[in-house]
Amino acid sequence: MENIKHIGILGGGPSGLFMFKRLIESGTTDLVIKIFERKNKLGAGMPYSSEGANDEHITNVSSNEIPLLVTSLADWIKSVPKDTLDKFHIDPLRFNEYKVLPRLLFGQYLTAQFELLKKMASKNGIDYQVYYKTEVTDITDVPAQKKIIVEINGKEQFEFDQVIICTGHKWPDKHEGKVPGFFDSPYPPVKLALKLDHPVAIKGSSLTAVDAIRTLARHNGTFDKDNNGNLSYQLLDHSPNFKLVLHTRNGMLPAVRFHLEDSHLSNDSLLTKEEIAEHIASNHGFLSLDYIFENDFKLPIKEKEPEFYEKIKDMNLEEFVDAMMELRERLDPFQLLKAEYAEAEKSISRKKSVYWKEMLGVLSFALNYPAKYLSAEDMQRLHKSLTPLISIVIAYIPQSSSEEMLAMYEAGVLELIPVGDDSHIEAMDEGGATYHYTDEAGKEQSVYFNTYVDCVGQPHLAFEDFPFKSLVSGRTVSPAKLKFRSAEEGQKALAHGKEVTVDQNEDYYLKVSGIAINDHFQVVDSYGALNDRIYIMAVPYIGGYNPDYSGLDFSEAASAAIIKQLLA
Repeated sequence: MENIKHIGILGGGPSGLFMFKRLIESGTTDLVIKIFERKNKLGAGMPYSSEGANDEHITNVSSNEIPLLVTSLADWIKSVPKDTLDKFHIDPLRFNEYKVLPRLLFGQYLTAQFELLKKMASKNGIDYQVYYKTEVTDITDVPAQKKIIVEINGKEQFEFDQVIICTGHKWPDKHEGKVPGFFDSPYPPVKLALKLDHPVAIKGSSLTAVDAIRTLARHNGTFDKDNNGNLSYQLLDHSPNFKLVLHTRNGMLPAVRFHLEDSHLSNDSLLTKEEIAEHIASNHGFLSLDYIFENDFKLPIKEKEPEFYEKIKDMNLEEFVDAMMELRERLDPFQLLKAEYAEAEKSISRKKSVYWKEMLGVLSFALNYPAKYLSAEDMQRLHKSLTPLISIVIAYIPQSSSEEMLAMYEAGVLELIPVGDDSHIEAMDEGGATYHYTDEAGKEQSVYFNTYVDCVGQPHLAFEDFPFKSLVSGRTVSPAKLKFRSAEEGQKALAHGKEVTVDQNEDYYLKVSGIAINDHFQVVDSYGALNDRIYIMAVPYIGGYNPDYSGLDFSEAASAAIIKQLLA
């Protein structure tokens, strides 16, 4: 009995699902696992439950892009009751692995996978228990006893040897609920089921904005297809003045989903972990952004798209981003959306990737895990140049969302305004918000909207937002920070008001969002020591060291890194 390991999985969404799967498949049976889930079902998490989706919301990944669980999505579809399939207009005979699914239906798939894993756990003799409608309210590390105390619902406590924090997405409330017509996020989307007779301000144009568009559009108008399959949009009688006005810093829409040659964001031509480690060791402990850009982006393109490679082979990172952005900036965003929709249609019908875009997604995913070894200078470069391009190109708007946005644009009810980096939003006491920005002619604008929705996506939350306060007060967790390669650059950043600290060796560090973790997703304390009892997969709180987290791919890769250390 002394050898039995008590493990807590704090959150039963997709990350908890992958972690549970890893434990069950580990071959270790001397485990007692407790899963705490805030809602009344497992698997779906926020994105694939009513907290993140309505019937109209669809995934931006298809069956072939999903990491393997217990049964494939295509096999599971055959077992779904007909009335459920009818509700979502799914024909199981016509379903294939390249189809995207309604998010709520995909949530049901994830829930079903969790149920199968529970049966596997029982069959393998693994003791587990699930606590539904249970919120983790605090976590305390007890190093002397090598234990973790987990508090639930503000009262009851449980003791564990190790815990994995899988608490999922979090959108902090700033003005929502206090200012009428002001929404800090579009989630849960049921709150946007509004009949509105005025323009609505949307901040951002990401997939989060697409979610808001799909909901608001349906409550204020209707979509119709003609005999040729062309979609149109018509406002309802109660909303003659309804309009959606997107505000973006770069004045761009995301790219359209196309066929991926490698559906799991991996690539045989990428640098190995050993090559990256060797490079870091020979580069004074830093990962070079230029090294990754050359080897994990440009070189793989050389073989697949030699003509494109010839155009970019002499470009550095910034020059490449400028060239790609300039191309997008030259075109009206909706004309570009039309062109990319046509390009994506060809890509899907021919099952041929738009390879440079695919490699940009692969680069982002490959860079995510070693990003903590970037210098502060390179991380700032990443955020300034590459991240904005990546966020546009690999958002992968599904075809149906593109069609709807184009139909709304043609109907004059969808508009996009570039607002620049100096824009800001002022919540108004009487309701709504005023959008302050400088327009393209250099004129300052202040435009009032009765309804405002922040759609910039999951924010990278600060260390101060970390919810488990005993870990903060006990200094079990520490703010994520990156070392400046050059003291001079550190001094400059400090002079410009960045959060910079200096240690006893006179090395300069840039504070980045969230908490510090190591390669195995273990939390790191204020003395730089790892904690072998606490692991974290909750993406809002590790964004400083993991700048790109790609849904289920992130859950699969992070759980693989954790299990190696957890059962070592």
